[in-house]
Amino acid sequence: MAGSRLEKFGTVFTRVRDLKRSGVIQPSDTPVWYEVFKAFPPKRDPVYVKPYYTTASRKDPVAEIFYKEDKIRAKFYEVYGTGPRVVDLFNSNSHSPCQRFVETYTRLESSGELGESALFEETGKALLAEGLMLRRRGAPVVSRDNRDPVNIKMTEKLAEQQAGDSGNSAETVITGTQRTDTDI
Repeated sequence: MAGSRLEKFGTVFTRVRDLKRSGVIQPSDTPVWYEVFKAFPPKRDPVYVKPYYTTASRKDPVAEIFYKEDKIRAKFYEVYGTGPRVVDLFNSNSHSPCQRFVETYTRLESSGELGESALFEETGKALLAEGLMLRRRGAPVVSRDNRDPVNIKMTEKLAEQQAGDSGNSAETVITGTQRTDTDI
C-alpha cells in the first residue's frame, strides 16, 4: 500500500509517484497537480526535518516566581507540618491554618517591630490566642482537656506559683483544675 502517511517520511509527490509506479493509481486517476509539480519541481525538496535542541540550548520561557508569602508558607510547613485538621473546600470563607498564619504574619510584619524569627514565634502565639492550636513537628499530641484556654491559663499560674511560692498553694490550684467523668 502507501506505507506511512506521515509527511515526515516523504513528500506527497513521492508517495503519489510510487503509487502510480506500483499500479495502485491508474493514469486516468492521477491528480491534476501531479503533472505541474513534475514539470516545475521546487528548488529544495520539502523534507521534514526534526528540530534539534537539547535541554541546555533551549531556554525555559517561564521564569521561577517566588513571593514573600511562599517563603512564609514553606517555613510554616517545615515547622508545623500539614497538621491534623482537614480543610473544608466547600466553604469559601474557610481558610487553612497555613493561610491564617500567613495573613497574621503579614499583619504583624506591617507593624515592623520584630525580626523574622521573633515575628514567626509571635504569629504562632497570636494564632493560639485566636484559638488555632499549632503543633510543631515531632511534638507530643496534646489532649483535648489540655487545649482548653482555662486549663492553659491555670497551668501558667501553676508554673508561676511553683517557681515562687511553696507547694501548698500549688495543690489548691491543681485540685481546682481536675475534672471527673461526670463533668464531661
